[in-house]
Amino acid sequence: MKINRDHYLNQLIAGRHNRLIKIVTGIRRSGKSFLLFELFREYLSRQGIANDHIIEVALDDRRNIELRDPDKMLQYIDSLMTDKEMYYILLDEVQMMDDFVGVLNSLLHVRNADVYVTGSNSRFLSKDVATEFRGRGDEIHLYPLSFAEYYSAIGGEKQARWKEYYTFGGLPQLLTLEGSKKKEDFLLSLQESVYIKDILERHRIKNKSEFEELLRVIASAIGSPCNPYKLSRTFKSVKGISIDNKTISNYLSYMEDAFFVEKAFRFDIKGKKYINTLSKYYFQDMGLRNALLGFRQLEENHIMENVIYNELRNRGFRVDVGMVAVRTTDTLNQTIRKQLEVDFVANRGNKRYYIQSAFAMPDEEKKNQEFAPLRNIDDSFKKIIIAKDDIMPYLNENGFMIMGLFDFLLDSNSLEENGYL
Repeated sequence: MKINRDHYLNQLIAGRHNRLIKIVTGIRRSGKSFLLFELFREYLSRQGIANDHIIEVALDDRRNIELRDPDKMLQYIDSLMTDKEMYYILLDEVQMMDDFVGVLNSLLHVRNADVYVTGSNSRFLSKDVATEFRGRGDEIHLYPLSFAEYYSAIGGEKQARWKEYYTFGGLPQLLTLEGSKKKEDFLLSLQESVYIKDILERHRIKNKSEFEELLRVIASAIGSPCNPYKLSRTFKSVKGISIDNKTISNYLSYMEDAFFVEKAFRFDIKGKKYINTLSKYYFQDMGLRNALLGFRQLEENHIMENVIYNELRNRGFRVDVGMVAVRTTDTLNQTIRKQLEVDFVANRGNKRYYIQSAFAMPDEEKKNQEFAPLRNIDDSFKKIIIAKDDIMPYLNENGFMIMGLFDFLLDSNSLEENGYL
């Protein structure tokens, strides 16, 4: 089954001949190799690029183990570049090559080389390497299939496809598997034998059970504010385990490095500054999150929030959790200061959207709860409530846009003005 991932393919196409290293990152099994070696290669062929001017090396292939040596890799590429025409160099899992930074820097000096690489962790986007590639690297982060991509591949009744998607996630290989049992077994095996093993080995974590327990705690609390200190207290009081703040902080950074989770910072909307006390963590793939919990905690409201976060990131937004300070009175008529939360503050270029994820708004009290933070924001950026209900988009009396989940997920322009027409 072929899924044309045009959103990412167009980014690769836009980067042609820009004298930068095009770096495709993403969680393992998200489709990076397919994007580069199938979709992009097909595009190059349609543009009339000869096969001998497309150089492909999959570094996770045992048959290419010698090319993990940087000098042998450069010799191999040099031997294939026999004229002055443009060559397209596609390197898969480049982090498996020794001194890949040196190799990529060398290739930048070759004027007729256009270089594209993939990597499954952020080791080659760490602070040191980011300095090496400042102004010379162009990152394209590939997420697992969005709901729109998933739905385009199999179609059918939307609610049924949504249930499958929020249960098993968007790793492309799942589309080749029949039945819930095979999908569960695939994800359970994958998260243990690939993702967790990769993190443990890369960072030489000795206490596997401790790390896995933290992963499960994060998985069971998606959308909940936390920090290393709070998590340390949770372990102490609930699990009876003592893990210091620094260790938890390191473990969380390892999860981010492997693209397992993403961290959303809290942003003071009125004060226009970040609040460093607590953050939220969201999983890049819901199937892997659910596998961590044995497919037992499928709270659709929290999963919906995570899926909306991923969709916004997929569309290129920087996403924060918004905080709005308001003054109100308590039961004794005393003035108190409260912090109201906006689920997402989505920024891209000069655009900003304030977005609430509302699984259900059955009565006025729940509506007021969702609307209150937005009412207390006094700028002119769009304020949107995404509801689970399958409703036609409309503007309420406050000027807030109310739209259904499927309208948001299935229309890439759903946040734009013409998305409401």
